[in-house]
Amino acid sequence: MLASALLILAGAAGRHADRDGGLLVVAKVFHHPLLFGLLVWAALTTAVFMAFRNLIVRILAGTISALLALAALPFVLFASFGAAEETKDTAAPGRTDRHLVIEEGSAMIDPLWWVYVDEGSGLTKRRWHVGYFNGDDPANGLAEASWAGPDRIRLVTGDPESEPESEDGTQTHFIDLDPETGRPLRTVERG
Repeated sequence: MLASALLILAGAAGRHADRDGGLLVVAKVFHHPLLFGLLVWAALTTAVFMAFRNLIVRILAGTISALLALAALPFVLFASFGAAEETKDTAAPGRTDRHLVIEEGSAMIDPLWWVYVDEGSGLTKRRWHVGYFNGDDPANGLAEASWAGPDRIRLVTGDPESEPESEDGTQTHFIDLDPETGRPLRTVERG
């Protein structure tokens, strides 16, 4: 039971750290709700087996546990196939403590992009959300992400072959960052 309580606390710390501006290391280590849920379930099942010697109680606990494992299997498979992958990590001009990070994933067949700014280093590194792009409509896709200065990000969205918002069918977004914290002063959501 103590192990279950500690796992729940660790999962809660990971969820709290996964918010905008949260500690990146804590979020990466402890924000895995499916994994921590399965570990809590295994610890509770083990506690039932250790606490009760009655064969009927153990058979019931084992049966319920097996049914829960079977029900969790599709979620485990879905989580393993839908994981985002970091595709870009670029330091800001003149700064080694600030990075532009792009993660790519997919929703079935639609490409997805998440744009972040990582500020700081080591255990105190914080992650700020800059943008989210769903490429279901090519006009919403992320075409380019780069630094326009140490405190400014340039994001280009769209498809040059779609209906033009500019001459080449793309739209440029400039995101200014707080010079001290790296926090974006605005975010961009497309799609």
